[in-house]
Amino acid sequence: MTRLAVVFIPRKKQKSEYDWADIVYNGCNVGKARCLIDGYVFTIFTITIYPEYQGNGYGREFVERAKHQYRNVIADSVRFTSTGFWEKVGFVRIGKTENWIYSA
Repeated sequence: MTRLAVVFIPRKKQKSEYDWADIVYNGCNVGKARCLIDGYVFTIFTITIYPEYQGNGYGREFVERAKHQYRNVIADSVRFTSTGFWEKVGFVRIGKTENWIYSA
């Protein structure tokens, strides 16, 4: 049983056009993600796992949860150094863009 929780902060509270999520493990905030939820499409702009918590699979678990909840998950503007991560979690590149997608 995982103790990872993803807590979305309402846009109005954040005063943002994005959906922000706190990534929490065992009651401790281990990271944050900037996303956009639009119906069945979940776009990830950034996932930040704080340095002291990196390497524990929290980012991967966040992505896996998104894949199970939404039909299409898009990773927006993926850096070249991160393409291996997105491939490992089942995403494919969208044409010649820097965007990657997972479709259920």
